[in-house]
Amino acid sequence: MNVTPPADAPADAEPTVFVIDDDESIRELLTWLMRRNGIRAEAFPNARSFLKSYRPGAPGCLVLDLYLPGMSGLDLQRYLKETGVEMPVIFLSGRADVPKAVLAVKSGAIDFIEKPFDYRRIVDLVRECLKRDADSRADREQARARARRLATLTQREREVLEQVIAGKVNRVIAEEMEISIKTVEAHRARIMEKLEVDSVAELVQATLGARPPDRAGGAGGTGGPLPG
Repeated sequence: MNVTPPADAPADAEPTVFVIDDDESIRELLTWLMRRNGIRAEAFPNARSFLKSYRPGAPGCLVLDLYLPGMSGLDLQRYLKETGVEMPVIFLSGRADVPKAVLAVKSGAIDFIEKPFDYRRIVDLVRECLKRDADSRADREQARARARRLATLTQREREVLEQVIAGKVNRVIAEEMEISIKTVEAHRARIMEKLEVDSVAELVQATLGARPPDRAGGAGGTGGPLPG
């Protein structure tokens, strides 16, 4: 089954709790509960309806029923991870299933809650998830910004950078690269300026913490074929 994905979410999209449960009463209850606490919520009866609607990069978290018709909650969790969607997940289940609960948590779920659930607890968990999602997105954006700055370095500056983060002093770098110390100093100054750092420690952190930009703020698209 191919799904045409909605447009990517805007950068300032409001964090949303995506409730996915085949029980209409649970969907209505959770949606009401979230909105009563000032949290935006959208509800879906199954995984496929969520995937058709989800906008890549949209911030938020999932409150996900473990036993869904068609694609199960665990299948959806796995599919999202495979497509690069990084959102915190809270699993719900109407019956105890320790092995699946363990599997869900090992796969990255924040918690596993049995129905009926405590209203206050689930609101607190959702708030924790939204904070984790915001923090994670900020970290990824910082890493992408570092990668963009690294991409502005020339090949020669990259060679000098590698020597600097290896802990070599200017004299040794000059000898090994067969250039003058003043040239090394000039390269280092440009590297520091381009990477917007003030010390070697910050330089190392900026280099090791960088990664190439991804498609949608850390979340992949959902426009490819869905698992059967």
